Amino acid sequence: MQLKNILLSHSYFLRLDPKQFKTGQPYAPLGTLYAAALMRENGYGVSLFDNMFAQGPMDVVAKIEQSRPDFFVLYDDGFNYLTKMCLTNMREAAFTMIAAAKQRGCKVIVSSSDATDHYAQYIAEGADFVLIGEAEITLLELVNAIATSNGTIEQIEGLAFKTNDGSIVKTPKRQVLKQLDTLPLPAWDLVDMAPYKKMWLKSTGYFSINIGTTRGCPFKCNWCAKPIYGNRYNTRSPENVVQELKLLKKQFGFDHIWFCDDIFGLKPGWVQLFADLVVQEKLQFKFKIQARADLLVEENYIQALARAGCDEVWMGAESGSQQILDAMDKGTTIQQISAATTMLKKHGIKPAFFIQFGYLGETKEDIMQTIRMINTLLPNNIGISVSYPLPGTKFFEKVKAGLTDKTNWTDSDEMQLMFKNTYQPAFYKQLYKYVHKTYRVHKDMQTVKAVFKQPTALSPQILKRSAALVYHLPGLYFAKRKLNQLEKA
Repeated sequence: MQLKNILLSHSYFLRLDPKQFKTGQPYAPLGTLYAAALMRENGYGVSLFDNMFAQGPMDVVAKIEQSRPDFFVLYDDGFNYLTKMCLTNMREAAFTMIAAAKQRGCKVIVSSSDATDHYAQYIAEGADFVLIGEAEITLLELVNAIATSNGTIEQIEGLAFKTNDGSIVKTPKRQVLKQLDTLPLPAWDLVDMAPYKKMWLKSTGYFSINIGTTRGCPFKCNWCAKPIYGNRYNTRSPENVVQELKLLKKQFGFDHIWFCDDIFGLKPGWVQLFADLVVQEKLQFKFKIQARADLLVEENYIQALARAGCDEVWMGAESGSQQILDAMDKGTTIQQISAATTMLKKHGIKPAFFIQFGYLGETKEDIMQTIRMINTLLPNNIGISVSYPLPGTKFFEKVKAGLTDKTNWTDSDEMQLMFKNTYQPAFYKQLYKYVHKTYRVHKDMQTVKAVFKQPTALSPQILKRSAALVYHLPGLYFAKRKLNQLEKA
C-alpha cells in the first residue's frame, strides 16, 4: 500500500466573526490537531492549513496546489463552542473550500457539528464523505479503506456518502472512544503559534492555550446539542494531561490554559490527583474551566482547583428563575448557584456566569429574577446569549414550528432570537445591552462602597472604577428606557 498525503484544515475564520476578532483571544483548532496526530502516527503524510488568521476560504488554494494532497480533510474543532454554533459564515466558507479542493482533484472528507447535522447538504456541495460524530477512528478507517481499495467503506461506522446511483448512505453510529489516553497528543508542531501569542499578548497581556481533558457531558440540558461527543463522559488520565502541559510549557511558554471541557473534573478524585501532579512537576500557570453549579458546592473540589492554579470558573448559571432552570432540565438550583459563587470567591477563584435569555415561556418576572441574581452575586464576568435551537435537541423540537427561515446565526455577535417568543427579537438584543450596563454599574458601586469602608485601600485603579460609575449611569438610563419601549412594541 502506498501511503497517501493528507491536508487537514477547518472552517473557522476569525476574520469572519467580527466580535471574536475584536476580542483577540483565538485558540488553535484542537480537534483538527488530534486528527492530524492520529493520521501521522499511522504513517500518512500530514500537513495543516490553519484558517484562523486567513483572509478568506480561497486562501487554502495555494496550499492545496503546493502540497497536492490525495485527501483534503475539513476537520472542525469540536471542542470549541464557536464551531458548535454552526455559524453560516463558516458554513459558506466550508462549501467554498470543498469546491476548491474538488476542482483540484482531492478526495474531500468533512467532519464538523454542522456536517453531522446536515450531511446531505455537505455532500450536495461536493464532499465525498462526511464523518458523523467523533471522527478520528472513522477517518483512519476510511482513508485506510480507500488507500487499499478493499471495498469495505460500507462497513465503516459513523459515515455518510453518496453511492453510484446518487442515493446517500448513512452507516450505523460509531461509539465514542472510552480510553482517551490511547490517542496521541495533538500535533501542536503543525501550528504556527506566533500569531496566536501576538494577539493574546496584545488583547490581554498574557498567552493562553487550549487543552481538552474530557469528551462529552452526561447531563441532559434540553437545549444543549452534542453531535460530536454525545452524552457519554470519558476522561484522559491526569498523568496524560500533565504530560501535554509539560510539552506545551517547554515548546510555547504559555501563561494560561483554557481547559475546554464541557465539564472539568467530574470524575471523583480526578482534580485532586491532577493538583498533586501539577505541584509535583512545579508547573506554574493559571487556568479557566467550565463546570456546573452543583459540582462547585463541594469544597474539596474547589480547594483542589485552587491548588492547581485555577483562576476562573465559568458556570452555566443560565437563569435566576428556578422555573426556567427546571424547564431547561438543567438539574441545578438557584441556591446552588449562590453557594458556588460564594465558595469560589472564598478560595480566590473568579466565578463567571453563562446566562441565557429567551427560553420558551420566559416571562418578564423570570428576566428580572435573572438580573437580580447577577447584580446580587456579582460574578467576575458574564457571558449572555439568547436561546439557540440546534438540531438534535428537545428544545429544537419544541420551537421548530415557530422558527423563521433563519435557523443559524451569521456570526457569534448576531444575538438573533430565531423563534416566536414572549417578546420580539429586538427586545432581547437590547436586553443583552441593558444587562451588561446594569451589571457594570453594580460592579462599580461595589468598588465605591469598598472605598468608603476602607479609605486606605484607595488606588488609581479604584479611582478609575469609581469614575466609571458616573460614566455608566446615563447609559444605563437610556438602555432601560429603550428596553421599556421595545417591551411594549
